[in-house]
Amino acid sequence: MSPRVALLGCGNRGADVYGRLLQAGGAVITHLVEPRAARLAEVAARHGVPPAAQFAHWDAFFALGRVADAVVIATPDDAHVAPCLQALALGYDVLLEKPVCLHEHELELLLRAEAASTGRVTVCHVLRATPFFQAVQGVLDGGALGRLVGIQHAENVAHWHYAHSYVRGNWRASPPAAPFLLAKSSHDLDLLRAFAGAPPLRVSSEGGLHHFRPGEAPPGAAARCVVCPVVGCPSDARTIYRGRDPHAWPVTVLTAGGQTLEEALAQGPYGECVYLGHNTQPDHQAVTVLFGGGVTAQLTVSAFTHNNTRTLKLLGTHGELRGQMERGELELHDFRSGALTRWVVDTAGTHGGGDLGLVATWLAFLRGAASPPTPLAQSVDAHRLAFAAERARLEGRVVELSTGV
Repeated sequence: MSPRVALLGCGNRGADVYGRLLQAGGAVITHLVEPRAARLAEVAARHGVPPAAQFAHWDAFFALGRVADAVVIATPDDAHVAPCLQALALGYDVLLEKPVCLHEHELELLLRAEAASTGRVTVCHVLRATPFFQAVQGVLDGGALGRLVGIQHAENVAHWHYAHSYVRGNWRASPPAAPFLLAKSSHDLDLLRAFAGAPPLRVSSEGGLHHFRPGEAPPGAAARCVVCPVVGCPSDARTIYRGRDPHAWPVTVLTAGGQTLEEALAQGPYGECVYLGHNTQPDHQAVTVLFGGGVTAQLTVSAFTHNNTRTLKLLGTHGELRGQMERGELELHDFRSGALTRWVVDTAGTHGGGDLGLVATWLAFLRGAASPPTPLAQSVDAHRLAFAAERARLEGRVVELSTGV
């Protein structure tokens, strides 16, 4: 069976990641929705989608009725809920890019719509599908740590990645984009929830915008990097993008739609100075969570790192597990025997193989060969946690999720 899938949103995630992986996995991309005409034409040519199946807005696509087996929704953050509700009303299975919504009350809308539909929503929390974090879960499930007590998890964003996505990119201001923690770390919050094996009960958070703001600009900085005389700026767009693989992320984000890299640097947002003040997202944030069952987790998300990776410690009554995702390294200390075990897990591919793993599992589900991936009811716990953490950060208080206050 070759599942027929429509792509709603032909950006990097929708077309360059999910579209390519779905096609490679045997799915047929039948319809496209994308408001940028040049990008729509580019992706349509890639998949052989005829003009009659190309649309600038999802309303025109859904007006056709149910003409495919499933849809991928990879539209901008503020345009996830409306097309997902329409897709569920028609019985589509949905692969929904995170964050699923920007307002907490919309979580219940999605849950109710799924309950009333024959379709099922899979949120793109791809880290659960990586061999690395599946190995972590396997250690937990095997009992080597005893009872899990604490989790220490860090998302090391890397300074250049933060500048690309959260200063110059689509997620630089919230609203309209999701808050930094939700946009960047709903993956990580979902992992914490999976490891704890219970819903979150209480959260506190601290953080803010420390560096990427006008007052931090070096003397003489220009508004655009290609004409800036400052030497040694770590966020110089010329340094970040020139010399990288022109056919891979992040350069493909700049050249999508047919423009050259140099045109993008000279005219688009990715060539702007990071100190102009167009961004509002925190560049460093720390979160503490109490989960049901008593597990306590700390998550730190920071721009001020060299590596673009995740690091973690799982602390149990009988052992400690340490991990570094970028290198795939895991280290298990057994308190009972004194044994130390080290091993390396394959982390090849985008998101450490998680994109491929998620798409493969979703395709198996569409073919009737596997159960649905993580249920929506569980995936939304990560979003509830992110919304609560943002309230805690902005209001300087502890938020109780069990009571919603």
